[in-house]
Amino acid sequence: MYLLENEHGSNRKKVERVPVLKAKDATALLRADHKEVNDLFNEYETVKSPSKKKELASKICLALTVHAQIEEEIFYPAVKLALKDKELIPEAAVEHATLKTLIAQIESAEPDGELFDARVKVLSEYVKHHVKEEQNEIFPKAKEASKLDLYDLGAQLLARKEELMAGRF
Repeated sequence: MYLLENEHGSNRKKVERVPVLKAKDATALLRADHKEVNDLFNEYETVKSPSKKKELASKICLALTVHAQIEEEIFYPAVKLALKDKELIPEAAVEHATLKTLIAQIESAEPDGELFDARVKVLSEYVKHHVKEEQNEIFPKAKEASKLDLYDLGAQLLARKEELMAGRF
C-alpha cells in the first residue's frame, strides 16, 4: 500500500500496488497448465451430479484446447527447430490430434450415460501419458537447448493463452 500526494502535498490517498508477475520459463508455464488440468480430472472423479460433470468437463476441454493450441503455435515449432527434432514433436502433435477428437466427442455429448464418463476417463489417461512424455523427454531437452530462450517463449505462450481465453468469454 502506498500513499500518494498531489503536487501541493495534500490530499493523500491510499493506492494498492499491483504486483508484477515474475516471468516464467515456457516449461514452468506448461507444467502449471498440466497441474491445473490434472486437478480438474481429479475433481471430476469425485462428483456425481450430471450438471457438475458437464461443467468440469467443459473446463477440462477448454483448458486442453487452449493449451494444445499454444503448444502447437509457439512451443513445438521453437523446440523442433532448436533441437532439429524429427521424432518427439511430431509424436506429440499426433497425440494432440487424438486428444482433439476425444474433446469434440465430450463437448458434443450430455453427461447422462456411461460413454460420457468413459470418454473423460480415457481423455484423462491419455493426457497423463502425454504429459509424462512432455515433462520427461521434451522439457529437459528444451532446457538444454542453448538456442531457446525459454523466458521469451514463456512470455509468448502466456500472451497467446490470455488472448485465446479472452476470446472464449
